[in-house]
Amino acid sequence: MNNIANNQREVVISATNLTKQFGDFIATNAISFEVYKGEIFGFLGANGAGKTTAMKMLCGLSTPSRGSATVAGFDVSTESEKIKKNIGYMSQKFSLYEDLTVTENIRFYAGIYGLSIPVIKEKTAALLQQLNMESQKNVLVKALPLGWKQKLAFSIAIIHDPAVVFLDEPTGGVDPITRREFWEMIYSAANRGTTAFVTTHYMDEAEYCNRISIMVDGKIEALGTPSDLKKEFNSATMDDVFLKLARNAKRIGD
Repeated sequence: MNNIANNQREVVISATNLTKQFGDFIATNAISFEVYKGEIFGFLGANGAGKTTAMKMLCGLSTPSRGSATVAGFDVSTESEKIKKNIGYMSQKFSLYEDLTVTENIRFYAGIYGLSIPVIKEKTAALLQQLNMESQKNVLVKALPLGWKQKLAFSIAIIHDPAVVFLDEPTGGVDPITRREFWEMIYSAANRGTTAFVTTHYMDEAEYCNRISIMVDGKIEALGTPSDLKKEFNSATMDDVFLKLARNAKRIGD
């Protein structure tokens, strides 16, 4: 587990009363928090909590109704395009092109992120070696096992060394061993200074995070380290903490 020293905390994400409203429905209700450089930050909540809406605002895909936020030093309301260039994103559904080969996917996304041709060649070779996928470099992505797809998608999401990588339920559907290997990759990226902003429904994965926020009905109801939250809610596991908060939720869709 990487450790974030108190005297070396550099704020990479900052939200102040961040709100998104659709008509009379307030999806995300005045949430405030900070996330630091190299931190693994778990962003949890049951379906309907508002975490997906919040993540869209932080990724520059949705403009806040009220409040403010910055990501990598850029304002989510006025500098969304700059945010997109300075973050990585990976979802459970994958953003890879199934009908392109492994190498073609790497080169395509590296080009989108603005890397030069020499850098793309260098990064491609290094990534294939790192993932032990040199023999699969010309294989179509759709032919890869699920776990390999996830590792490749994550590696591509951080190929441009972003300040923040947003991981939206990245380990859904894979076996425990692959999940653990995936988390080792997250640790490695965090230790190099990339902030990981993670949503997950696996409460054992919440234990891997430096800090966790738990949203209920559009609001952040808990924020702290796993150990602190377990003490605060007198619970043995993060699963117990989550259930104590989520059982009071009134919303069922996000």
